[in-house]
Amino acid sequence: MTQHATPAEPQGVVDEATAERHDRALVTVQRLLIERGIRAHRHHTISLRFASDRPASRWPRSWTDRHPPELAVIGPQGGREATVTVGPRSGCYLVSLRNGPDLQAVKREHPEQVVELILAAWPGEPS
Repeated sequence: MTQHATPAEPQGVVDEATAERHDRALVTVQRLLIERGIRAHRHHTISLRFASDRPASRWPRSWTDRHPPELAVIGPQGGREATVTVGPRSGCYLVSLRNGPDLQAVKREHPEQVVELILAAWPGEPS
């Protein structure tokens, strides 16, 4: 008898509650950015996977995987200037600036510091 294993969890998959918690944290940063005239959009990725136990199986099994949401910060020319995510275990903000140093961590209690990092690297004056 052949045993079929469930496909391994893909990297970066979070449960529904974690995705919602991260989204709420990103909403806070997004609101602060919008107050300063900076465009930012939250992106959610949900992937759907299929697997069949047997080649002759009529109905494949399926899974939906939630990936952590991210906040894309859009510059004056329409390009992505920064990406903000939330650390999976630490819960801190992770900020990646287009022309900045490596990923920068900011404590979750200080979303205004995320905005300050983005403004410090901003190309020109925010509108």
